[in-house]
Amino acid sequence: MKKVLLASACVFALAAPASAADLAARPYTKAPVAVASVYNWTGFYLGIVGGGAWENGSGDPRMKGGFVGGTGGYNWQTGNVVFGVEADGSWADVNASVTTPVLFGGAIIPVTTSSRIDALGTVRGRIGWAVNNVLFYATGGYAWIDNKITVSSPLASVSDSKWHSGWTVGAGIEAFFAPQWSVKGEYLYRSLGGETYFSGIGAPVNTGTLNLHTVQVGVNYHFGGPVVAKY
Repeated sequence: MKKVLLASACVFALAAPASAADLAARPYTKAPVAVASVYNWTGFYLGIVGGGAWENGSGDPRMKGGFVGGTGGYNWQTGNVVFGVEADGSWADVNASVTTPVLFGGAIIPVTTSSRIDALGTVRGRIGWAVNNVLFYATGGYAWIDNKITVSSPLASVSDSKWHSGWTVGAGIEAFFAPQWSVKGEYLYRSLGGETYFSGIGAPVNTGTLNLHTVQVGVNYHFGGPVVAKY
């Protein structure tokens, strides 16, 4: 192949003076412009979320466990600043229990008191700073839980459920890993007001304020394709 190329070059060099006048000038071709992907966070999204929760404090027993559910929200972006609203709700199993010996009718019987959060959720505002496909944000708003307290013994068992409302604050990071998909990690501190249980049977118990730490991760699908081309 090397000999063929050299021979072809020699023939071309000899023929060039005779045919140069017949050759047209080579047209100029502009190099293609590079296209950059820029992420626009504006739009509606839905996703799934899950994580763990534990009660604030140093004593035991402390409530702890996990949860999984769904989330939805909307973002508005102006420059690098992103504003948003988000709501989430999850099924939960966050619980604690304690067993105490009680003297009853001349006998000591074990009485177990348990508290279990069956569901939890929030409605929050978000504000953050976007660096292309990565969003750093702070968040805060309304929080709620559905909690059940059960007192049981070998003789009987009684339960009461209450809805606790409060507030939450936290922070997180979210990043697109595909044109319409993002993943996020988030920490929330939730403070829920106390409620009175068993008032209907004449043995009221007030829980006082319940404070929870939660860490959660989620995956969101963004409608409308938040990727635009920048030339």
